Amino acid sequence: MRTDMVDAPSTSDLRAALDDVALLGPFYAATANPAEVVDDSWRPLRALYTDPEPLAARIDQVAAALGTEDHRVAASITYQGLAARLVSPLIALAAVHGLTATWSPDTLHWRRAVTGPWPLWESDECPRAPLAAELPDAVAEALVQPHLVALGAAVRAQVTVSEQTLRGNAASAVVAAGRLVARSRPGCSPAAWTVVRHLLGTEGLAGSGMFTSGWGFRRRSCCLYYRVPGGGVCGDCVLSVTDAPPTH
Repeated sequence: MRTDMVDAPSTSDLRAALDDVALLGPFYAATANPAEVVDDSWRPLRALYTDPEPLAARIDQVAAALGTEDHRVAASITYQGLAARLVSPLIALAAVHGLTATWSPDTLHWRRAVTGPWPLWESDECPRAPLAAELPDAVAEALVQPHLVALGAAVRAQVTVSEQTLRGNAASAVVAAGRLVARSRPGCSPAAWTVVRHLLGTEGLAGSGMFTSGWGFRRRSCCLYYRVPGGGVCGDCVLSVTDAPPTH
């Protein structure tokens, strides 16, 4: 991670960095390729937070995939999946390359996918390379209120699900994203740890859980997955008796 300000990163630096962290897995994949502007299926994230139709459709899709008629469960799992999708690329970008992107609800775009995580496209190609001490704040400003809190409000406007549950889901997604970066890129583990710890101390996530040992994490709520037919309890759940990594 950068320890002081260097030459301003270029648009090609952002594209290359996003391509690199995409190698960590599908939840880390995002593009800043300007050619995507010709694809009119992209929609800004703000539309997901303000238009009830696509989010309702996603919750219905998740309910069908889980085989449950309990929309509280489906809404919770939908939120956790989307939260993981939103936080993973930016946490990796910061920890591995010392960069952040605009990542705002207006510049970050999504489009539907039949299976798997929704694709993401960042339309603002201007990356930032904050001083190392300022990087965790920059990540938090880009993620917590603009996305995690806004998405939680949008979900709760459709389905009666506990705010504490969604906060725990977001915290679990943040920790899982940082943990995988640390395991896949050991040299970036300290940077990932710093970013994740800072995120968990922000107003939107504070009090949602605690670290047990190393990257082990115990949340103070349950995502409700145990109510899915054949489901179980995640390793970081408040109901779990182990400190095993989350199972989903």
